[in-house]
Amino acid sequence: MKNNKKRSIIGLIVVLIAIAACAYVAIAGVGKSRQGSAGNIKLGLDLAGGVSITYEAATENPSAADMADTVYKLQRRVEVYSTDAEVYQEGSNRITVEIPGEFDAEAVLENLGNPGSVGFYEEAAEDSTAETEAETDTETEVESDVTDGMNQVLSGEDIADAQAVSSQDTYGNSTYAVRLILTDEGATKFKEATARNIGSRIYIIYDGEIISYPTVNETISGGEATITGDFDYTTANSLATTIRLGTLSLELKEVRSNVVGAKLGEQAVTSSLQAGAIGIVLVILFMIVVYLVPGFASGIALILYVLMMLCFLNALDITLTLPGIAGIILSIGMAVDANVIIFARIREELAAEKELAVAIKTGFSKATSAILDGNITTLIAAAVLYFKGSGTIKGFATTLALGIILSMFTALVITRVVLSGLNALGLNKEKLYGKTKVRKTINFTGKRVIFYVISLAIILLGVIMMGVKESGGEGMLNYSLEFTGGTSMTVALNENIDVTGEAGDTLRTLIEEKIQVNDIQLQNVAESNDIIIKTPVLDSEQRATLKDALTEQYGVEETSITEESISAVISDEMKSDATLAVVIAAICILIYIWIRFKDVKVGLSAIIALLHDILIVLTVYAVIRIPVGNTFIACMLTIVGYSINATIVIFDRIRENRSTMKADLAEIVNASITQTLNRSINTTITTFITIFVLYLMGVTSIKEFALPLMAGIICGAYSSVCIAGTLWYTLKGKAKNS
Repeated sequence: MKNNKKRSIIGLIVVLIAIAACAYVAIAGVGKSRQGSAGNIKLGLDLAGGVSITYEAATENPSAADMADTVYKLQRRVEVYSTDAEVYQEGSNRITVEIPGEFDAEAVLENLGNPGSVGFYEEAAEDSTAETEAETDTETEVESDVTDGMNQVLSGEDIADAQAVSSQDTYGNSTYAVRLILTDEGATKFKEATARNIGSRIYIIYDGEIISYPTVNETISGGEATITGDFDYTTANSLATTIRLGTLSLELKEVRSNVVGAKLGEQAVTSSLQAGAIGIVLVILFMIVVYLVPGFASGIALILYVLMMLCFLNALDITLTLPGIAGIILSIGMAVDANVIIFARIREELAAEKELAVAIKTGFSKATSAILDGNITTLIAAAVLYFKGSGTIKGFATTLALGIILSMFTALVITRVVLSGLNALGLNKEKLYGKTKVRKTINFTGKRVIFYVISLAIILLGVIMMGVKESGGEGMLNYSLEFTGGTSMTVALNENIDVTGEAGDTLRTLIEEKIQVNDIQLQNVAESNDIIIKTPVLDSEQRATLKDALTEQYGVEETSITEESISAVISDEMKSDATLAVVIAAICILIYIWIRFKDVKVGLSAIIALLHDILIVLTVYAVIRIPVGNTFIACMLTIVGYSINATIVIFDRIRENRSTMKADLAEIVNASITQTLNRSINTTITTFITIFVLYLMGVTSIKEFALPLMAGIICGAYSSVCIAGTLWYTLKGKAKNS
């Protein structure tokens, strides 16, 4: 017994040391820079600005289809820098790339290159490629007519992907190569080319220059090849990136590059971080008041969770945007969910007159399946979103997966260690843990028609509102310029104005009053007095009014104002990617739940509950006219993750009760929902607290993100309690439990 007590106290000390170590790494930092992980985290365009590069199509009058395809593919290629990079069309033949966190335009241009055309060529009438030996030192100067006398083997369209890969040699040293993945048509061409070029070279030519000339060693089939040679990671990645860029539909040339400032500034970051700190404190206090000693243990685990999150954000090189900060703050509220499930189970065991040590052990044991099932389904969604999504979807999926893994670890491991340590220190009185009071079973199944009618009425309101707004010419939803595109003006002012300060607020107010538009983005251009003003599409009268106002108020020459129409940052292809990813994720979740619960109707009920939540939140967007932009997708995906977690907890309890209760399905469902009601309410409160504080303290863009999230949190709790379980009961039919 003494040994167990000693081990528990040592475990608690280890956790406290881990917190101190993580705090040091995250805040104080190590090494010469003395800057912690929190200070090294990459910030997005909205928080820190970055490099802006504008390309122009080499082809005169490129088609709209080719421009759209090039924008989409270039978006995927610049994700090597950041998943939050923005790519949009400017005018009829220009494409602008904005990469957050990068401030050396020349270095980016050198690494990114001019996205021209790439091709694989053979000498005379021959082809080649295979597991190859690459010579990266170009000894001969290449002229512009380098392809004369060569027949093309592959074009950029035949390359599906190219990535730098690593392996270990016989001495354990890391070696690097470039792995090519070809399209089906490219694979056929490649097999024929390598068969007739064994021992000869294949020339990879990009933008009129030979960038590699590997020798073919064997016939390559299967659609994959590897270029080996004297590579380090930088040279391998540079070659792979150049080949990937060559799949663009259009050849592009750089026309300008500069560094742009943050869209929001320090005030937005500061207020969000303050909101996060206040939210953490309030959540910890709530947990202590409600759950006493276990609540205190969860508070310690939550502190470690936040510090570990900061360390991993830096280690994984994740670019953090303002919605990303909001998402992390939301994850803080969700992180205690597993603890709430565990503590509710412990109290149930104490109510059954179990000893405290037994109650704690059994509580963790019984809670584990619900925690794992709920989080695994969300991890499935995150994985699908990462591999099938693009742009900010990938960044969101990474942050979501990281939050889920860390929350499971801190709840199932750290909280248990801390609770055991506190118990060993003498905090082992049952009154310090509380007991579940027996709650009268609520007849949820009997009221299910009322629940369904309420939900349908709200959804119908949204449909009607969208129809009314669409017929009135305002659009079904209030789409922001990120979805619709708009107008971009570059204004050369006579003095420098920081758009993130008071002077920027004055300028923003002037623009809003003159053109009656609220969705405005302002950015400084580094080392100049230029300001970029982005608005929704302006007609000729609005443009003239804005120019006159700028001339009158700031004394600028009208000739110093340039303007272009810009496309949406969120392209049709990105929307399709997001939609497809969500559909695939829903199918995967359905299959997982079907396997785990051995009942496809459980999965169907959970998916319908998710759809219900999405439609309800869409109604909120439609009625309140919240701008629909980048945060819209993040908001919807967050709600999906939150809702599925809550639903799985209830179905896990139904599964357990079906094996122990001899009653009909209605009684089992009602009892299960009632037993988990406290958990549903408390998790909703802790999550709502963090977002509500964020809403109160955040800037406008954060409020526009927080408001629908609050609605989604409430809706997710409602659907889990009132819709999912009762719908499963309806689908099963009024049957006896078997």
